[in-house]
Amino acid sequence: MVNRLKIYIISIFIISLAIAVLSGPIQVDISLYAKILVIYLLFTTLYSHLKTIVKTGKVNVDYSVSYGLSFGLFAGPLGLFLFELINRFYVFLYRKKTDTADEDEFLHTFYNIGAPVILHSIGFYLYYMLIPYFESLPLFGYWLLIILIVFLIDLLSSLFLLVVLYIVGDIKTRKDSLEFIRERSKLESLQKAITNGLLFIFIMNSDWELMIALFLLNYIFSHSAVLKSQSMQHKIERDRFEQMAYTDFLTKVHNRTYMNKIMKDLDESGEELGIVVCDIDTFKRINDTYNHTVGDHVIQHFAANLKRLIHADDYLFRSGGEEFTILLRKRDYAACKRLVDKIQNEIQHSKTKAEYRGKQIEINCTASFGLYYFKTAEDIDIKKGYVQADELLNIAKNRGKNQVISKNGYRAFPVSARFH
Repeated sequence: MVNRLKIYIISIFIISLAIAVLSGPIQVDISLYAKILVIYLLFTTLYSHLKTIVKTGKVNVDYSVSYGLSFGLFAGPLGLFLFELINRFYVFLYRKKTDTADEDEFLHTFYNIGAPVILHSIGFYLYYMLIPYFESLPLFGYWLLIILIVFLIDLLSSLFLLVVLYIVGDIKTRKDSLEFIRERSKLESLQKAITNGLLFIFIMNSDWELMIALFLLNYIFSHSAVLKSQSMQHKIERDRFEQMAYTDFLTKVHNRTYMNKIMKDLDESGEELGIVVCDIDTFKRINDTYNHTVGDHVIQHFAANLKRLIHADDYLFRSGGEEFTILLRKRDYAACKRLVDKIQNEIQHSKTKAEYRGKQIEINCTASFGLYYFKTAEDIDIKKGYVQADELLNIAKNRGKNQVISKNGYRAFPVSARFH
């Protein structure tokens, strides 16, 4: 695989060198070429300091704005080759110095020289071959040609990359290939077309101030986009680690740590809550009769049923081994009681499927529930409400299991309506 990739990349580089040499010498004034080269190198090296490199499989892909087409239209393939050679080796040396280089950075540098030179040389020849016909079109003939060339270059660039990804094994099917091509942003291609089209006009008209202003504008927007992207990436990573810290690994519901956090958040909210503490009846017997793997399946099935039956606004936590806690929100006491009765009934009629000693088995289990309903920030705090629900669960256990014991602790209700 490594040898095939090296052969492919070196072949691209050699083809680009051949195109540059065979296209003839640089046709523009050397002093003008040097001036444009310095300006382009200044801003492309600034871009290299932005984090616009994205790892695609085993390959680094540069998503910064490419100015190669406008430079190629001005200087031709040989001038373009020299520009890409200096630019890309500067990037290589910078990444080596800052320890940000990929292990195959040197090999990738030859690809990043060769591929743009080939693609923008194609754009160079297409432009000068077709511009006489497009200039005869009313209003936007020049821009239509530039946009078509850029979209073609981006398509060919995707195909070049697909070969790399196929060699390294990151692309294996036609579907993967089509998805990769679709992911290339059409808006980015349009931005590239407009930027390169304007730059070429400014060069030909010697509008140096406008050219530098456009470079600066693109740099500012790109810098802002990179910062926003980094901020979003950091947020995604923080959210992912937070989710891992607050999620029970077995059932994928919230864990006790998150329960403590949510209870603290809700404690002074003044919200009416139904706290439910429940657990699986005679769970130890399930483990003793079968094994802990089967027991884990029972817990997972139990958690899945609880999660399925509550609302999106409610909270479900695994607060112990086979014990779960539910916070029921935005309901009155009667609605909470009806829901818990429904959950209890569905649990006893639900079967857990598991594998035991090479055979598929079905296990029936029941659960007991304690429901305490109250209003936060009144006579008791939420932790005491949890203790009340836990005591009601114990009563359910002592009365024979597989039942719901509830209490309405909301002081707005008369005493006669609080106990059920």
